[in-house]
Amino acid sequence: MTQPLVTADVDPRLLEILVCPVTHGPLELDRAAGELISRNARLAYPIRDGVPVMLPEEARVLED
Repeated sequence: MTQPLVTADVDPRLLEILVCPVTHGPLELDRAAGELISRNARLAYPIRDGVPVMLPEEARVLED
């Protein structure tokens, strides 16, 4: 499986209002992996073509 490429940064204003759809908690941007991380849900949501994909079924489960 190839890693997603972040072709554009996510708008910082968008990051301020986005929350995890599972926990409704905060998200962290991981630019290197091209993901938004929800520590509480232990999920990483992909960013595709600069657009966060906020679907739990598309998220990667974080390992310990």
